[in-house]
Amino acid sequence: MQLLFYFYHRLLHYSEISLPLLVIHQVFTEATLEGVPVARMQSGTNIRRIKACLQNNVSERNDDPEDQCGTNGCSVVKKKPDVSFYLLHEGVGVALVTVFILVLWGLVHLSLQQLVIGKATGEFNAARARKHLERITSVGPRPVGSRENEVLTVNFLLEQIEHIKAISALGPNSVTVDVQRPTGSYKIPGGFTSYCKVSNIAVRLEPKAGAQHLMLANCHFDTVANSPGASDDAVSCAVMLEVLHSLANLSTPLRHGVVFLFNGAEETLLQASHGFITQHPWAKQVRAFINLEAVGVGGKELVFQTGPENPWLIQAYNHAAKHPFASVVGQEIFQRRWIPSDTDFRIYRDFGNIPGIDLAFIENGFIYHTKYDTPDRILTDSIQRAGDNILAVLKHLVMSKELADSSEYVHGNMVFFDLLGMVMVAYPAHVGTIINYMTAIATFLYLFKKCFYPRNVGGRYVKELACAMVTVILSWLVTLLTVVFIAFVVSLMGRSMFWYNNFYTCMCMYGSAAIGMMVLFHTLYKNRCGGVHHLEVGELYFDVSLLLWCGALVYFTANGLCSAYVPMLMVAFPLATKLLLAREFKLRGASVKYSVLYQLGLALPYVHFMFLIWLVFEVFTPTLGRSNAYPPDVFLATLVTLTILFFSSYFVHFIYLARSTKWLLAGLGTVFTVFLLLVSCGMFFPYTADPSGPRPKQVFIQHTTRIFHGLDGKVESRDSGLWLNSFDYTGMQHITPIIPEINDTIKTNCQEDRPFCGYPWFRSDKNNWYLPAPEVFPKSPVEFQLLSKEETKWGTVKMTFEVKGPSHMSLYLMPHRGASLSSWWFGDSTPQFYLAREYFIFYTHGLDAPAWNFWFEIQPPREEGPEGMISVAISSHYYFGEDQRTVQLDNMLQRFPKWAFPSFWVSTYHMYRY
Repeated sequence: MQLLFYFYHRLLHYSEISLPLLVIHQVFTEATLEGVPVARMQSGTNIRRIKACLQNNVSERNDDPEDQCGTNGCSVVKKKPDVSFYLLHEGVGVALVTVFILVLWGLVHLSLQQLVIGKATGEFNAARARKHLERITSVGPRPVGSRENEVLTVNFLLEQIEHIKAISALGPNSVTVDVQRPTGSYKIPGGFTSYCKVSNIAVRLEPKAGAQHLMLANCHFDTVANSPGASDDAVSCAVMLEVLHSLANLSTPLRHGVVFLFNGAEETLLQASHGFITQHPWAKQVRAFINLEAVGVGGKELVFQTGPENPWLIQAYNHAAKHPFASVVGQEIFQRRWIPSDTDFRIYRDFGNIPGIDLAFIENGFIYHTKYDTPDRILTDSIQRAGDNILAVLKHLVMSKELADSSEYVHGNMVFFDLLGMVMVAYPAHVGTIINYMTAIATFLYLFKKCFYPRNVGGRYVKELACAMVTVILSWLVTLLTVVFIAFVVSLMGRSMFWYNNFYTCMCMYGSAAIGMMVLFHTLYKNRCGGVHHLEVGELYFDVSLLLWCGALVYFTANGLCSAYVPMLMVAFPLATKLLLAREFKLRGASVKYSVLYQLGLALPYVHFMFLIWLVFEVFTPTLGRSNAYPPDVFLATLVTLTILFFSSYFVHFIYLARSTKWLLAGLGTVFTVFLLLVSCGMFFPYTADPSGPRPKQVFIQHTTRIFHGLDGKVESRDSGLWLNSFDYTGMQHITPIIPEINDTIKTNCQEDRPFCGYPWFRSDKNNWYLPAPEVFPKSPVEFQLLSKEETKWGTVKMTFEVKGPSHMSLYLMPHRGASLSSWWFGDSTPQFYLAREYFIFYTHGLDAPAWNFWFEIQPPREEGPEGMISVAISSHYYFGEDQRTVQLDNMLQRFPKWAFPSFWVSTYHMYRY
């Protein structure tokens, strides 16, 4: 038997084995280790079993007769080693785990730096792209319809494009420019949008002989009000200009063409991209696209969306990108709309039926859509990274055969992720399914073979495993509920969002509470079961963690989630590590050597998991500052707790392998107590105006006038005021001490008999305040006119309207009881039917746009009430120019603290009943 084992061991030593084969190897090895040689080594370990919950299933191991007497038959009894020899010292264990976490975080932090590895290729000139960025942002905010957007920025882009066209005229490729001013409308989640004469600059680069197939690269140069929009999205347009310059000056002809689309209406619900893909003649030749976006300011550009079902695109990125940064986890989070955002990707996918790649700058989302989104916050290295990647991927795609007929390469989704930005991993989802199930099978084989050990009398192992699993799940629930309760208490104390300015305070308080509660639960359970640290119990809790991760792996895979690769890594590497260290663990227990090697085996999946955790917090933490529907501390505390529970899953058994946890619990308790006291005393303020890292409180302020008309057309009531919308959960709690008149006594209530509560809604916010102020008189007031009202042959009432006003207007329609909208038309020759609820229509126009004409048909009620058939309201939003400001608005803005960012404009609201 020993000779057979020797040859088998050598075969594995010189062969590359898969994980399932390693499991088979381990089964064979442990079967051998269960024999006499290993029994001799372990027979002297008189380790007491866990009692209480396991005492019915565990029988004490009798001493081996060969340990009582030697091989010569003598009666000398060998001295049994102390059990503590096999257990880990508390200080050593804490130090090892702490160093492990700090090293991994250091690697993640280093990988997130924007530094370009190696020298610049020379193909993309980041310095020139930065000059473009500074020129675009120098005109200030660029809302749709403003001179800055429609004239100054358009002229600059055309000037640069014409320059590129001139210097590349003698080359093998040609440049064609087309300025498009589309008009159209389409349905959006929760409403409808209509647009007229928005701006698009389309640049076609192709061989001089022409091209039948085109690749599309998209950016947008418009911005929200009051933000210079350097990262969202001027830097992308600057990168595209330089990529166009590089490709246009190639000495060889392209195989396919490229359309560079600089669209001027993205912030208005993605209108310009819709206008291009549905109306431009070049759109029919587009086979795929790359969309450049931002949900933060600066940093690395993340591939967070691809497809649908065109794996050749991510394969092209994998092959060509010089600095890969991609995650299918981000794709599945975004596509489930867990992040309240949208990009032009959806428009090209849904209306153009073409596949694409969506990239976005995601870092520092705290200043997204604020005045702090300036060019100086975007490093030149960040521009170089993005330029190198986009240029390389576009060059690869326009020379590829796949672009000619991408439909031939449609075969499911792709699993893709990068490892610390150094290497990209991508494989088809169906291959991932095979790998995942093979890993699950290997895990079940590992666990199943333990049921046949000689010591598994009466199914002892299965019972112990079930008991341990219940213990772990209970510890999760208790830990989660405890930390969530703490977060509720913090919110009730009025200290919500104390972590917004410094995220590590959240980790210190909620994190220490989560770790402390989990360690305390397992320590109490361990003491209740006998108070002895047993090697087999430590191994048992490793098996529980493995089984839970394997359950997640099977669930994710069965539901078709590409992110199932994460639990696959969290099963495969720990299992392989455990198998390779089995002999070390049996011989020496939880030694320092074992602990170090164990952590090294977990390093790769854990460093990637830590990167994903960073990704989640980097995106969601700033988002909590723009959401007021629920206490953000509860959400964040839940996220922190789940992170710790998942991250600590393969370290829980260390609690049972450690001699004590009292000093660890004392330290965690001290950290939690100190931070709870500091938070309770208000030592951590959520916001800051620090130029190096601002964390502003975002507020909308509209100086508005509301006028309500009755059925006879006469004014029934009117009022004016400053309407304030707080983005975050704290409302005006921190503003009231500075501006006392803004308090909860002027908080608004929804007037349900008026469309959208009777206010000029721009975004849905729970917290709103209305401070009385003088009436506004815009120089370009809204002109709203009912042109005709007639009954149709099919029993409906058709009403036709004409509206003249600023570039941004909102229409609200609210049929009254018994009435319903049956159809409408907003100027794009596409009537919509079967409309039976309250509707929101957002309208935008560029320069020199005609009046907005539309009609709708309404099915009248059988008995018309005093409120009529329908209420129609029109609101206007003045985002730029002279009409954007008033004296009262300026006075209020000056009183706001520096750590707040109030985005302001003038608006009006007119309601009519018919």
